[in-house]
Amino acid sequence: MFIHVKCHHRAVVLAVAAALAATSLSGCTQNAPETSADDPAARADLRAFYHQKPQWKPCGQEECATLKVPMDYTAPNNGKTFTLPLIRAAATDTARRSGSLVVNPGGPGESGVALLQDGGVQSFSKRIRARFDIVGFDPRGVAGSKPAVDCGPEEEAEVDDAVPQPLYPTTAEQRRAALADAESAVAACRRHSGPILPYVGTADAARDMDVLRAALGDSKLSYLGWSYGTLLGTVYGELFPRRVRAMVLDGAIDPSLNWVERARSQAVGFRTAVDDYAEYCADVVGDACPADTPEGIHELLDGLYAQTEQEPLPVDDGESDLDTAALHSAIVTSMYTPEEQWEDLSRALSEAAGGDGTRLDRIAAGEEGAGEGEAQEDEREESHPDNSDVAITAVDCLDIPHPKDPQAYWKALDQAHQAEGDFGAESVIAELGCKGWPHRGPGPHRVSADGLPSVLVVGTTGDPSTPYHEAQSLARQLPKGMLLTFEAMGHTAYGRGSSCVDKAVDSYLIHLKPVKAGATC
Repeated sequence: MFIHVKCHHRAVVLAVAAALAATSLSGCTQNAPETSADDPAARADLRAFYHQKPQWKPCGQEECATLKVPMDYTAPNNGKTFTLPLIRAAATDTARRSGSLVVNPGGPGESGVALLQDGGVQSFSKRIRARFDIVGFDPRGVAGSKPAVDCGPEEEAEVDDAVPQPLYPTTAEQRRAALADAESAVAACRRHSGPILPYVGTADAARDMDVLRAALGDSKLSYLGWSYGTLLGTVYGELFPRRVRAMVLDGAIDPSLNWVERARSQAVGFRTAVDDYAEYCADVVGDACPADTPEGIHELLDGLYAQTEQEPLPVDDGESDLDTAALHSAIVTSMYTPEEQWEDLSRALSEAAGGDGTRLDRIAAGEEGAGEGEAQEDEREESHPDNSDVAITAVDCLDIPHPKDPQAYWKALDQAHQAEGDFGAESVIAELGCKGWPHRGPGPHRVSADGLPSVLVVGTTGDPSTPYHEAQSLARQLPKGMLLTFEAMGHTAYGRGSSCVDKAVDSYLIHLKPVKAGATC
């Protein structure tokens, strides 16, 4: 489970909006893709899926439909399918419409339907909204997908909730408890969703996107994926390189990293982001900072970690007090959009220093503030089924092979803690949930996509969840990879208010205009 903290763009949208061979790229003509005997679109047993025509109906400001895809692409006519919800914001300039722009907000486990219905359309510039039908979907097993991954009630996976576990288990007893928790969670998923778990991986989701492309009537795919959506796009590009018209991968994941390398990469990203918070807090939130100096902020954080490990902080009207795990979750979660989240985190830390963990507990629970904000979040959860916490495990564990021997995790745990402290320890412990999980993906590998046209990779230098070095690596691996660097803190770039980034991405998507080597915003 390499992305133990949700790696997605929808949170950025809600916070901010509530946010090459130059000659060959000059035109917008969508040529028909090359076909071959093994082309899925040419297979007789997939013809019915590829020839679907979605029945669009109004749903709020957008239109909604569904798409049926085979559960098992090796046996597509066995009667087992996924039904995927679709959503479309139609192009506003029909005379100049360029086709559809398929988007994925990340996760894995985030809902593309929720992205657009919750204000995500505003993440796109007026130019993009004029020229493209913006299309979101819930990937197989995710959110409104039928069936969807279900691991039962949380209590089913709990071994002993009364005994809080440290971020870095060191004793044999603590490690047995951590392993038991992970195995219990896996067992619960198998009980409730066993038959579909082998079929929710990224490769099959990418095949679904090609069915979607055909159903939308596009001969080639235009795509924008954030965070995990970059991995989904990369896999699509490997499977269908000649079916890509344009592809933007923002907040990139390096597919060549194994499970422990990915965990360590993200640990470094979040640890660095917290260092940035201490360094630049005053610049972003002013007097709201919980201390006057970076050193003072680090001292406060260290003190709260030590305090909560000994005794959790009280929480008003909470089912449980704020322990170290919840404290850590609140801090990590707040690194995605500094311009929107740091002030709330700063006030929460100040209150925690005074002995009140309530605000930090709300942040850890995903409640962005109180009052009206909470009501809106509750309404969203009712409108859009959210199984992101279990879907992230189901997809990641299936994609990447993990060791079955617990000793491999303990060795990696000790090394990660020595190098990255609690951030390293927590990232490796999160991987325990994948021990013994079935594996059907290609595993770590360098990109192989002969025939793939120029792809635009966007990397944010201070990205905590998908660190910048992974964007650099992916751009080098792609046959015609282009890298646009965004010098900023926070997760992903497009739609967060940078006119420089938005203009470069828009020009590429609309006109296939390449970015220059070394392009920086």
